[in-house]
Amino acid sequence: MEDIIKKAGILIEAIPYIHAFRKKVFVIKYGGSILDNAPIRKNVLEDIVFLSYVGIRTILVHGGGPHISNRVKEEGLKSEFHEGIRVTDKKTLKIVIEELEKLNNQIVEEIKELKGDVTGLKGDENIIRVEKRTSSKDLGYVGSITSIDKNALTEHLKKGHITVVSPMGISVEKQAHNINADEVASAIANSMDAEKLVLLTNVQGVMRDADDPDSLISTLTVDEIHNLINLNVIKEGMIPKVNACIAALNSGVKKTHIVDARIPHALLLEFFTNRGVGTQILNG
Repeated sequence: MEDIIKKAGILIEAIPYIHAFRKKVFVIKYGGSILDNAPIRKNVLEDIVFLSYVGIRTILVHGGGPHISNRVKEEGLKSEFHEGIRVTDKKTLKIVIEELEKLNNQIVEEIKELKGDVTGLKGDENIIRVEKRTSSKDLGYVGSITSIDKNALTEHLKKGHITVVSPMGISVEKQAHNINADEVASAIANSMDAEKLVLLTNVQGVMRDADDPDSLISTLTVDEIHNLINLNVIKEGMIPKVNACIAALNSGVKKTHIVDARIPHALLLEFFTNRGVGTQILNG
């Protein structure tokens, strides 16, 4: 009986959050190795279906880097990166398009199996417009985002559909381009005046000491992040994540989160409990 009463208490705790977030837009970026793990993926998608059921308008931007790299290797080609961006020649672009389409279809089907209403948007839907990305090295068919079709996304969200977006864009010449998924999530969050941008990762969040699991920092401001970077507390792979959060906040997104997808139902715990389980980043 105590367990049942405790569950009821958790639901009551969630009420003010559900009330505050109804009809708001959440943009969630999900990629990397955690996208390949079936039990983790099911937990994440269950949470996203729950968000949809309580009236939160949810956009899921998926990556696909490991899938693409594996396929490139199978085809006897070489994965090449420059400043963290995949160099995408014509053969690699074909692989990128095919693998992202497979992933998009898989995620959509799994959401349907969980009884969620969902729309999958791939590169050919033309909701992301790009121009060729400039760099110190020719990156091939890699795009920089110039605009997002907000109206198209809004139409799907108004129908109550979880909207699953592939990180592909189309240029004015109708040429498909590969895009960094973090940039897609941030640009969509900006365009949609999102309440939240969430980056799902395979780490707890921002830690004061990477070797101490009890050193998670639950809340940070932008000023505090800059200080922690200078002190070398935030370093390596966490730097681009916090920078993506800062860019989104500077563009008008209300709050950003870095959340460990390995924690069962981490999204629900982060959004609907008083403490949360990841790191939330605020302007300030």
